[in-house]
Amino acid sequence: MSAIRPDLPVPPTTFVGREPELRALAAALGDARLVTIAGPGGCGKTRLAIEAAATEAVRRPDGVCWADLTTTADALIVPELVATAAGVLPAADRDAIPSLARQLGDRRMLVCLDNCEHVVEAVAELAAALTRACPGVTVLATSREPLRLPGEVVWRVPPLGAEDAVALFEERAGPVPAPDRDAVRTACARLDGIPLAIELAAAWSGTLSAREILQGLDDRFSLLVRGPRGVAARHQTLAASMAWSHDLLEEDDRTLFRRLGAFHGGFTLDAARGVCGFGPLDGMSVLAGLGRLVDKSLVVADTRGSVARYRMPETVRAYAVALLEASEEADRVRDRHLDTYLALTDDVRPLLARDKDAWRAAVGAEHENLCAAAAWGLSRDDPGRGRLLLAGLPWLWHLNGRGHEGLELLRRAVDRAPDDRTALQARLLTGLALVADTTHPAGPDHDAAATALDIAVEAGDVATACLARLLRAVGLFFGDFDTAWKLAETARSEARESGEEFVADGATALMGMIRHLRDEHDEAEDLFRTATEGLLRRGDRGVASTTLGFWACGALYTGDVERARALAAEAVRTARPLADHHRVGSAASVLATVETAAGRLDEARAALAPLVRLVEGAERPPFVPGLARAMGELELRSGRPHEAVAWFRSETSWLGDGAGQEAALSPQTLTGLAAALQATGDDAAAASACERALTVARAVGMPGVIADALERQARLAEPAGAERLHHEALALRAEHGLWLGCVGSLDALARIAVAAGAHAEATRLFAACDRARTDMGLAPVPADPGPRAALGETAYAAAWAEGGALDVPAAVEWARRARGPRRRPSSGWSALTPAERSVVRLAAEGLSNPGIGARLFMSRSTVKTHLSHVYAKLGVTNRTELAALATPHLAED
Repeated sequence: MSAIRPDLPVPPTTFVGREPELRALAAALGDARLVTIAGPGGCGKTRLAIEAAATEAVRRPDGVCWADLTTTADALIVPELVATAAGVLPAADRDAIPSLARQLGDRRMLVCLDNCEHVVEAVAELAAALTRACPGVTVLATSREPLRLPGEVVWRVPPLGAEDAVALFEERAGPVPAPDRDAVRTACARLDGIPLAIELAAAWSGTLSAREILQGLDDRFSLLVRGPRGVAARHQTLAASMAWSHDLLEEDDRTLFRRLGAFHGGFTLDAARGVCGFGPLDGMSVLAGLGRLVDKSLVVADTRGSVARYRMPETVRAYAVALLEASEEADRVRDRHLDTYLALTDDVRPLLARDKDAWRAAVGAEHENLCAAAAWGLSRDDPGRGRLLLAGLPWLWHLNGRGHEGLELLRRAVDRAPDDRTALQARLLTGLALVADTTHPAGPDHDAAATALDIAVEAGDVATACLARLLRAVGLFFGDFDTAWKLAETARSEARESGEEFVADGATALMGMIRHLRDEHDEAEDLFRTATEGLLRRGDRGVASTTLGFWACGALYTGDVERARALAAEAVRTARPLADHHRVGSAASVLATVETAAGRLDEARAALAPLVRLVEGAERPPFVPGLARAMGELELRSGRPHEAVAWFRSETSWLGDGAGQEAALSPQTLTGLAAALQATGDDAAAASACERALTVARAVGMPGVIADALERQARLAEPAGAERLHHEALALRAEHGLWLGCVGSLDALARIAVAAGAHAEATRLFAACDRARTDMGLAPVPADPGPRAALGETAYAAAWAEGGALDVPAAVEWARRARGPRRRPSSGWSALTPAERSVVRLAAEGLSNPGIGARLFMSRSTVKTHLSHVYAKLGVTNRTELAALATPHLAED
């Protein structure tokens, strides 16, 4: 037997015989890209596949992955299970298979798909895609029927040979005395060499003699003549051996066997007691009976973890389900199954507040049982218990990347009682919004938070109201900072009073994100630090990773590149255990953004490569926050502006009908798009994108984006206008400590100075930029060679030394002073500074001093000072005169 690898299932028993079959399988896998091990249940397909895969692994540089499809009722989940097994990010819906094929495109590996018969069409579609798009991937499937694909090699499992069959019987039963060997050999032949049937018979060897086993089989098999026509003999053989083995059980064990058919995907002893422990069985008899069923090979025990888990082989479970359906207690057993998993979710609920990793592990292990129990509960005349179960599960789907499945069940739960105004309905609606947050944040489900909030307040459910209010704030996050801030602030206050720690920290994180987008980075950092401490302590990985990503961006913008890289890497590490494209993708996109800004383009591309394979070419890609912008910036820096344009425009591709609409792009992405469009030579489209970015950024209050758009407009403008716009951008960046952007502004002003013949000024600015890039850990940018030639070495070196002595704040101040006295008159429109022009523009629009201050992030006193200077320079005494004088100049600007 081959040594089983850790990425393959660990069988509970040893492998016996089958050497010729393994050689034949190895030959088939060497010649074909798709091999299906076919045969009836119990013939040993899975064991053969495990052994073959263990041998093949050494020949495949990327190893093997194993996806057990036994409990997969939904064909749509098949690609997700395979993606998870292969260690890549799963996509959803119709793009799941193309996405998986892209991600495995350069792998050289064996993909094993076990128990495919009940989702054979989905598996066939997947296998066809993998063999077509992934030249290094071979697919090994096990199924009761072929996939019926071109190029498929169908390898039908033969019966065990006579000697191997006896050896298997002895392996399971112990040595057979010589007088009994003929009876065992005859029994194995009677069982058609089917391994499961032989194991079931061998399990009785401690109770029956070999001759009694043979006699029992003969009695049972005599009934086969009355079996249904058209049923293959080996199917009849297994059914007969199953029935014979079942009939030999004691009555209590038959009852337990039947009731265990209610489970999906395995169970624990406690769950078995909860579901099966009623008349005539109690807790102790369930334990004893379970042990006997394990002894009889009807149940498999896995004791490797801290808590033993049990499962029925799928063929055995199908028989148990049939018996349960035929009994009079099926509904009662399924009701108890529902109650058992309701109790489990109640028992682990406290973990949500203190250790989400532990909660996710406990609940995730029972995913199939929970979904089956919930579906059963919703199908009942009174769906209350099913709805109650689902109300406790949204965090699972928020975190595990299977949100579409959760949304479907939660919608059904809400729709079963559409007029309900109880706390339960509020919890379900809040759950919808929570799952939508990472699955489809622009969809209608996210709006459920508003209704949930109303109902929760009405019902007096403070905890649900807090979470609903936070989710409502999240829904408004990018469109209405002020309202989102107020909601988050209220949610935080109420959460702190009521002890809802996650909501308190989540609201604090959201408030930090709003501060971040308004470029109030010192305040944002304080909020991020407070939030992440609590989030990480409780295992709130999703929100913690997002918060760390925002924090990293703030560090980058303020010039601390190493700190930004460390925070982004921590965000990736925090998100990785979730294996969710939303959180992992967001964190990786931030890391790539930092690396791109630092000039480490290979590192940036490596960080994004798995995500690109996930979304590229997808009809409707999954929502991966930040990916489009990160890839757009990377392609632009790599000299591929057309590719950059495509990536920037793809930011909304996951919206479906709204895909590709530039009006829906974020203002940050619009400024990047403008840069890419200009690089392609499309200045008109670039100017349009800049204007849209400015409009949105000014409306919501994002000074850094305003500065980015002004810089982009400057690069599209004539030299005189360009200098003014660059200074406006520089002023905004300096005011908000955006030192990374200041370097770009200073470099641009240096190049304008070169064009104007101000070579000493240009040299000082180039030197200051060079020092800043070195201090920040950015890639160097060559200075214009013109000033060196114009000044001569001595003057050039002196000017360079002067500039190199300036840190960024000092260089900004120097640039402002150098411009002012030399170029700006003392009166008239041209005398106004960029900040003063911004104040005039808003005053002419009719804004009050407080309104101007809020828009420009100035205090009232600063606005008042600017206006007094403006009045003096323009010779006006009031706002009416100012508006009349300024309007034509503003139109020209």
